[in-house]
Amino acid sequence: MTNDEFRRSFKIPFHSSLGLAVYSCGIQRCGPGHSWGPAVRDHYLIHYVTSGRGCFCDGREKYSLSVGDGFLIVPDNIVSYKADSGEPWGYSWVGFNGTDAKQLMEQTGLLGRKPVFHYDKDGRLRTQLAEICACSGCKPSDEAMMESGLLKFLSLLMEQFGEFSQPHEIGYNYVRQAVKYIEYNYSSDITVNDIASSVGVSRSHLYRLFMQHISMPPSEYLTRFRISKAASLLESGNLTAGEAAYSTGFSDRLYFSRVFKKYMGIPPSRYLYGKMSKIGREGQN
Repeated sequence: MTNDEFRRSFKIPFHSSLGLAVYSCGIQRCGPGHSWGPAVRDHYLIHYVTSGRGCFCDGREKYSLSVGDGFLIVPDNIVSYKADSGEPWGYSWVGFNGTDAKQLMEQTGLLGRKPVFHYDKDGRLRTQLAEICACSGCKPSDEAMMESGLLKFLSLLMEQFGEFSQPHEIGYNYVRQAVKYIEYNYSSDITVNDIASSVGVSRSHLYRLFMQHISMPPSEYLTRFRISKAASLLESGNLTAGEAAYSTGFSDRLYFSRVFKKYMGIPPSRYLYGKMSKIGREGQN
């Protein structure tokens, strides 16, 4: 392996639960005819050609690529790629996934189109991939630096190939941000005003967006989410009704009982009793 060749993989079990994580990165000069596939990846992988030539096939079409070209591999798509036999390519790459990966890739403009692209306006893509490799490692600080570098790399693709979101998409993004805020803060004494402030819109605008996209006001979504969590806690059999109430953001136990009955059909005490009775019967079998 020469000085400008570098490969490293970082995939570990908890990566799939992270918002964004680098699985691998590398810089490589391939030998004549060097190939991979046909096979699939379980994560996103972007290669950027820095020298020579090669070809990429996505199962439907074959693309001849050279310096300044790049190709995207999407999870679970069968692909193959091969270096030219006479002028084999060199490339840099980064592989990544996570719960936020698809949304970020949609914003780059590379999904839903041909899996190849061309970028020759400057050397920033190549430089950014090199920076990801330079800070690679498995320590938490290394992972944070790699994620930061990956976000910068994706931002360059967004700048070049992304399109401004349509109003409908922008509105839905506000709803998704609000839902995530609720998921992280439902156990605290949050209000609809807090939710609206967290995503940077007014309370009335958030109401309109929720009605447009999920057909219920944010106050009801918050309440339903809390009740669902409370029911799960009661099902575990480890908490009393009062403890489940406080754990899900209800400071008034009587109010919690009324709301729980409204959505679940029975008060929390009966719900808890029913679950405990079922557990007892199952234990006797």
